[in-house]
Formats: sequence, C-alpha cells, structure tokens
Amino acid sequence: MPVLQDGDFYVWESHAICKYTCRKNKPELLKEGNLKESAMVDVWLEVEAHQYTATLEPIILECLVRPMFGRATDQKTVEDNLVKLKKVLEVYEARLTKCKYLAGDFLSLADLNHVSATACLAATPYASLFDAYPHVKAWWSGLMARPSVQMIAALKKPYFHNSV
Repeated sequence: MPVLQDGDFYVWESHAICKYTCRKNKPELLKEGNLKESAMVDVWLEVEAHQYTATLEPIILECLVRPMFGRATDQKTVEDNLVKLKKVLEVYEARLTKCKYLAGDFLSLADLNHVSATACLAATPYASLFDAYPHVKAWWSGLMARPSVQMIAALKKPYFHNSV
C-alpha cells in the first residue's frame, strides 16, 4: 500500500496521495475553484481507477510481471481484459472528440493519473492499441510530449525493457 509521509502527517492510497500533493503543490490540477470542472476531474479520476486501470492491471500483470518471475502469461485473462479495455477506450474516444483532455479543455490530475499504467501498457505486445482510437492516441501523445510525463514514464524503463 502506498503511503506518503509529510512531516508528522501520513496519507495512504494512491488517489488520496495524488490529491494531497496536488492540493499542496499544484491545486490547479484539481480545478477546485470551479465546482463543475472539479466534478469532472472527480468523474474521470473514478473512471480511471475503476474502469481504465482496473482493466489494464491484469494485462500488465500477465504480460510483464508474471514473466519476470518465470511464470506463463494467462492469455485468456489478457484477451478478456483487452475486450473490456477496448470498450473503455471507446468511451474515451467519444469524450476526447469533445475536448482536449478528459475533464475538459484543461490538463488535470484525471489525465496525469493515467500515465503510470499506460506507460506499462507501452511495454506489452499491445502498445499499439491506441492506434485504433485517434483522439485517444492524440491525447496520449500530447501527454507524452510533456517533460514531466516523460520523466514519470521513464521510471518504468528499468523494469520493462520494451517500455516507452
């Protein structure tokens, strides 16, 4: 379980840690000054956690983690989750035809929270999956053009040799 210590204060769970660090250092990524924009950030943070990353994690586990420990990939698990992920990407594609980023026409934590898992996807045989979704691909390419995102994605490279 991830834990952040800030002085004598502790916060745990990855989304709580991300929100805490944004509130402390980069509050504009949460759009808390605008009720509707903030709500959209929250919506897409939930979608990321419960739809997007929830379907990516089994793919990453099967394609990257299990082989690191000499275990075989369960291709049925991969295929089942690819079907789910493609449905999620259809929703993302529809959303990104209307705005540049997930929560609106502004970069937010909702976008940035996708970086870690998506960087891992790039090290799998399914790295080209976004090619079928032009708006998703453009969104991801735009994120990857940011130096801070490149730095986060690069943290995955020592673990996964085909990484971003």
